[in-house]
Amino acid sequence: MTDSPAGVRVQRAGPIAEIALSNGPLNLVTKDLLRAFNHALGAVSYDSQIRCVIVHGGDARAFCAGSDIREFADLRHDASEHKILFEDMVLRTLARVPVPTIAAIDGPALGGGLEIALACDLRVCRRGVALGLPESSLGGLAGSGSVRLARLIGPARAKELLFTGETIATDKALAWGIVNIVVEEGSALDGARRLAATIAKRGPLSNRFSKQLVDAAQDLPNDAALSMSTVLQQQIYDSSDLREGMSAFFAKREPDFLGR
Repeated sequence: MTDSPAGVRVQRAGPIAEIALSNGPLNLVTKDLLRAFNHALGAVSYDSQIRCVIVHGGDARAFCAGSDIREFADLRHDASEHKILFEDMVLRTLARVPVPTIAAIDGPALGGGLEIALACDLRVCRRGVALGLPESSLGGLAGSGSVRLARLIGPARAKELLFTGETIATDKALAWGIVNIVVEEGSALDGARRLAATIAKRGPLSNRFSKQLVDAAQDLPNDAALSMSTVLQQQIYDSSDLREGMSAFFAKREPDFLGR
């Protein structure tokens, strides 16, 4: 386990890395938290042995309850310089971690907290936690959250949540596709660990390439995404992992993938 000066903790369990936000009982988004989180994301992104990353709220009451509003007082014309651009860069870094990422939501994920969860690939939450983008109630704006939410659940549903600023029940969040799993018993972190363990057993190249292709399907023209698919499929056929997977299949054993 490693600790950053701001309290973000990184723990490694085999091929799975866990990043625990730790900034007070509500895990408020501050400059210090963002710096620490960005450092942790860089560390896990460059570790070729990691096959899945879990982001969770540590010992706090909230996964992350959003931005520390006290920081807004000195922000006006220079908000892009002092908050918006850096925060956006950190969330982009999270979204671009090359391996699957899971947000384990055991407490409220509001505003900037839900934006962190939306930048992950998958979301596991405990039943009954509060989820929402309440910025409109303060006259604010969920910038990247508006974009990621709309791409995830469609424009009409995203606008409903953004315009009203209300939280959404976990059952409804599951039905709408905001979260992937609602945990009935135990913690969301336990549920995320079970999901991560399954992911870590699969071909690491397969999962890295799948993530690239799903993202490309949203970001690139269809023909460009399909061209990328052709290139990545050839890399899979060239890989030792596919040979190992075939051998394990015929031998009726678990494959031992090496990620190459």
